[in-house]
Amino acid sequence: MSRAVSRLRSSLAFLVGAALVAPLTLVGADPAAAAEFSVTSLEFTVRAGDRSCTLDADLYRPAGVDARHPAPAVLATNGFGGSKSDGTTDALGRAFASRGYVSLVYSGLGFGKSGCLITLDDPAVDGKAASGLIDFLAGTRAADDGTEADYVVSDGPGDPRVGMIGGSYGGAVQLATASADRRVDALVPLVTWNDLAYALAPNATGARHGVSSDTPGVFKWQWTNGFYLIGEGQPLLVPSLDPSRFNHLTCLHFSTPACDTVRLLNSGRFPAGSTRQMLAYARSVSPVSYLADVEAPTLLVQGQADSLFNLNEATATYRALQARGTTTKMIWQAWGHSGGHAPGELDLATGNLDTSYVGQRILAWFDRYLHLDTGADTGPAFAYYRDWASGYGTADALPDASRTLYLSGDGALVDERSQVASGSRRYTNGPLPTSHSESSLAGLIGLSDPAPYDTKGTHLGWTSAPLTAPVDVVGAPKATLKVRSPATERVQDSGDAADKLVLFAKVYDVAPDGTQELVNRLVAPVRVPDVTRPFTVELPGIVHRYETGHRLRFVIAGSDTAYFGNRGLRPVTVVSAPQDTGVLELPVAR
Repeated sequence: MSRAVSRLRSSLAFLVGAALVAPLTLVGADPAAAAEFSVTSLEFTVRAGDRSCTLDADLYRPAGVDARHPAPAVLATNGFGGSKSDGTTDALGRAFASRGYVSLVYSGLGFGKSGCLITLDDPAVDGKAASGLIDFLAGTRAADDGTEADYVVSDGPGDPRVGMIGGSYGGAVQLATASADRRVDALVPLVTWNDLAYALAPNATGARHGVSSDTPGVFKWQWTNGFYLIGEGQPLLVPSLDPSRFNHLTCLHFSTPACDTVRLLNSGRFPAGSTRQMLAYARSVSPVSYLADVEAPTLLVQGQADSLFNLNEATATYRALQARGTTTKMIWQAWGHSGGHAPGELDLATGNLDTSYVGQRILAWFDRYLHLDTGADTGPAFAYYRDWASGYGTADALPDASRTLYLSGDGALVDERSQVASGSRRYTNGPLPTSHSESSLAGLIGLSDPAPYDTKGTHLGWTSAPLTAPVDVVGAPKATLKVRSPATERVQDSGDAADKLVLFAKVYDVAPDGTQELVNRLVAPVRVPDVTRPFTVELPGIVHRYETGHRLRFVIAGSDTAYFGNRGLRPVTVVSAPQDTGVLELPVAR
């Protein structure tokens, strides 16, 4: 492995397995008042799918907790590329043990010293494995060395009172476990996904529900290949060896369907049969496929600065849980996979669980559902971080689209359909990417990341007049568009989704001096199902104040450096007229 790849793997492992979990782990309790606890390393042989796997775990037991004085439990595991032994995962066990919880922290399957393959938090594999640990907390099974736990609060025979917490990969496994085991009593998934097919190859149009589209999306090559390198960079320890993998020398650590999905995405080709198979697997291991089985009260925390798992993913999970009647609330914090840490937010460096807004909400959630404190205030249904107010706004529901703008033929973004000027404008993508939103890998391998840009002739933009009052956008903007692309129309029904038109939509904030900001550097990749019909694009959710005097600028681009793009050159024309024009809808907080 080259030095650059080695550095990439270690940097990404820190980001996903440590940095994303760290801010939620260290508590701000007074050390003198914190409970003492012991730490015991344990191994468990558990059933996971069609085989038995070894799980490497640490048990944190508070002093004074015994069969006569039981305590509720907290179960947690690592982010992708981490293990029970990395500093941040260990901090989870210590944080909750110091508060009197029995904490069990383990290395996920395929990571650390835990065995078996990486199956991307498959509920039938990873969820089933975690269920074996819940048996231990219930006192119905022992660890491999005979250690038993008879000191966890019970809700009934074989039913311990247990919550789960963790971020990213350690977030999705909570939902997977709760779908497979109804004994889980509370969940706090942070910065995780709803649908891996959307996360790794997003299509921001044609969603049949949530974020899931039947048309394959646009390959997010930087993030996906970064995770592949992390997975394949895991040491080949004896517990992880699987002789069958030596027939897959380029994919020793992942299950065959997971490996095949990455290969298909990298190929740049999406023939109908293979594509359906890829989408089916990615979704089968994603919450979108099993949320109907999740009953545990769930506090979702998602990051606004997150180009991997954006706010739309948490929103889809939130709405699905609400629809099935599961108690759920949602917080949009500032930080996510793309950084974005803000002063005063939940943060490892300051240990401010007691003083940060999100930290207090987490503590209250566990107070309510693990300690059964009916007086615990779990907060509003929805909260979001506002950088212009240095604090959180709250609401009973997500804002609806309440401001509508129209795409005029002269490049203006106007308030009334009657103001639309007739006209047509055209762009063509280049042979190489000519627009840039962000490089998710640049900072990790020591490279600079230029500001977002769009090259002349390869994009179109529509700009509003200066705002006469601030506009607070909270949620996912939507754009309804109709384009003309004869080159695409001739081939889009070939059976290979790669022959369909790809474009990228985004909204800039343009300051009075002309400088522009792409909020959190987020973009909506689109593979248009049919260029002969109008389509609606749901952009990534944002929380942003467009100040008085600033202008909104909506852009359609032909490419983006963080994604695979069109196969061949695709001229695109947008025609506007008062009776037939594009529409941009903004969810505005009141």
